[in-house]
Amino acid sequence: MRNITVIGSGTMGNGIAHVFAQYGYKVALCDINEAALQKAIATITANFDRQIKKGTLDESAKVNALNNITTLIDLQQAVKDADLVIEAATENSEIKLNLFKQLSEYCGDDTILATNTSSISITKIASVTKKPENVIGMHFMNPVPVMKLVEVIRGYATTDEVTAKIMELSEKIEKVPVEVNDYPGFVANRILMPMINEAIYSLYEGVAGVYEIDTVMKLGMAHPMGPLQLADFIGLDVCLAILNVLHDGFGNPKYAPCPLLVNMVTAGHKGVKSGEGFYKYQADSKELIVADKFSNK
Repeated sequence: MRNITVIGSGTMGNGIAHVFAQYGYKVALCDINEAALQKAIATITANFDRQIKKGTLDESAKVNALNNITTLIDLQQAVKDADLVIEAATENSEIKLNLFKQLSEYCGDDTILATNTSSISITKIASVTKKPENVIGMHFMNPVPVMKLVEVIRGYATTDEVTAKIMELSEKIEKVPVEVNDYPGFVANRILMPMINEAIYSLYEGVAGVYEIDTVMKLGMAHPMGPLQLADFIGLDVCLAILNVLHDGFGNPKYAPCPLLVNMVTAGHKGVKSGEGFYKYQADSKELIVADKFSNK
């Protein structure tokens, strides 16, 4: 596999494109508008510059990697030569199903179709394609250029051959692939999201404040980031979507999203992406400031 198409140029999509381009793969990065693609290239360039400052990359490697990326807004054109398509669109079941229906029409019979979904069933996504045996999950972690894990999720029909190819490819880009089966939340989010939800409930019920909850988990459990800050980083809307998938999939009330989380997302407070969640975020500041709503808790 040499030609990789990445669908979606947001945080995860541009990170996936960054890594494959850095390791010499030809990457077609596709999104619905040119502005999103230009923003993605600017982000990738800035992240390469950070690697140069850290001494993990040189200028010629950056230039070569950027030359490996082609941006397109035409989906059919973007996937026509793809050996592997990785979908990294928004975490919305309807959007993904519609997209995979199109990919199934546009791609060759041997093209592997992967999704970076963090919770939506691979089997469900594969069911709308002509060759469900070629559909698999590649759940990268954020930030993609830094984090080593890739959850490789087998759908009900995914073949051993396709799984082996994706495991091998992940290792070639110096990631650590872990094979898991297709159940709601897979492994990472089945464990992580209930912890985040419980942290939000602890705030909601007045057990402690934002800073205090995060400090307990950072200093007491050696987590690099507290669960409320992590939720902001992931995106509160994404956390809510994943919890809804878990709740619907298992039918267990322990996965029901906290009402506070629901209200915050409804109000447009989605974390880093919106500028405010449990903390306030400013582009020119790295200081962690608790949001006014929670500053007296």
